[in-house]
Amino acid sequence: MTFTRVLTAIGKGFAKGLTWAVQYAVPVEKLVALIFPTAAPEALALASATTLIQNAVLEVEQKFTASGAQSGTGTQKLAEVVTLAGSAVTALLAQANVESSPAYVESLISAVVAILNVQTMPASA
Repeated sequence: MTFTRVLTAIGKGFAKGLTWAVQYAVPVEKLVALIFPTAAPEALALASATTLIQNAVLEVEQKFTASGAQSGTGTQKLAEVVTLAGSAVTALLAQANVESSPAYVESLISAVVAILNVQTMPASA
């Protein structure tokens, strides 16, 4: 067996284990609540804000894709996500004692978009 084959076999085993671990992993906000009970409300608010941003981004992306105008429309998409979720995200951040400005919320949205852009789509999609 060559060195490359050994590494490939290890990688396949690791991928199977990682898939299993991710499937049964406890969501991070629940872990925070277990380990740091006093921080649980803040963790929940931050997780909710992130989920809200992600859902708004996906909704806007679907809308632009359906209309055939998905390229070169980043500024318009950002404006729509801010309109859909900006005030709610600001309120959730305030619950978590995070001061935010419109520019900060836009940077959070951009960060979520960047993460979504680097994720690979599953083979079934």
